[in-house]
Amino acid sequence: MTLAALPDAPGIRLTAEELLALRDEIRGPGRHRPATRRPGVAPARLEGSGMDLREIRAYVAGDDPRRLDPAATARTGQPHIRSLHEDRDDTTLLIADFRAPMLWGTGTALRSVRAARHLARMGWQAALRGGSVAGLTVSGAGLAELAPATGDAHMASVSRLLAHQHDRALAEPGTPSLTEALAHAARLAPAGGRILLATAPGGWQSAEAALSRLARRRKLTVALILDEIECVAPSGVLAVSDGRASRLARLSVPDLSDDSDRLRVLGAIPAEVQP
Repeated sequence: MTLAALPDAPGIRLTAEELLALRDEIRGPGRHRPATRRPGVAPARLEGSGMDLREIRAYVAGDDPRRLDPAATARTGQPHIRSLHEDRDDTTLLIADFRAPMLWGTGTALRSVRAARHLARMGWQAALRGGSVAGLTVSGAGLAELAPATGDAHMASVSRLLAHQHDRALAEPGTPSLTEALAHAARLAPAGGRILLATAPGGWQSAEAALSRLARRRKLTVALILDEIECVAPSGVLAVSDGRASRLARLSVPDLSDDSDRLRVLGAIPAEVQP
């Protein structure tokens, strides 16, 4: 299928414009103010005692809730975070799984489209707090990447990368190994950085060893993008067909507790993303 032949319908085609518009949904009190001027660096969160306090500031989506300051939170009635003088790299790598099993959906959007929207929201949060953002996609068309950089203009480029590679995935569907993409991710995300992989439930299972290696010195979150039918099962008996044979079945909502437990064992943080 050529790009020109792709159906131009919301929820099937992914546009850069809709990902750019997500920036306006992100609201925060402002950017971090690191002690250094090096791009992509932000104040480190408190890891123990003996470190100098820089400030107590309002909580921003994406902050580690373990760093909440109880006294400031109780005094103001709003969540507040303790932030320190020590600097660290604040790099967020967004990994979009656009392989063939993601190019599917029963609701208003393909699973792959909702994965891209989720990644873009997280990317805008990182960009607005002054962090670096990198992008990596895996699909039947191969791997595509953008190296980490700061600023709204760069996050706009990441949005365009996601939209363009999603079109390529629709035109060239395939199911390459996720292992190669995760090995590549290790070169894009520095130690101490954040990685967000958006995939389907079970989409990570063939790459357990690579996931474990990636999580060793990074905060790795695996966003399990759920379809509507996986959240609320339809009532009654349905006819299910693969194009060659069909059968009657009663569908149920999948239990992902075993998957979540296994991801935690590998060092990753599971996150179910509902429609």
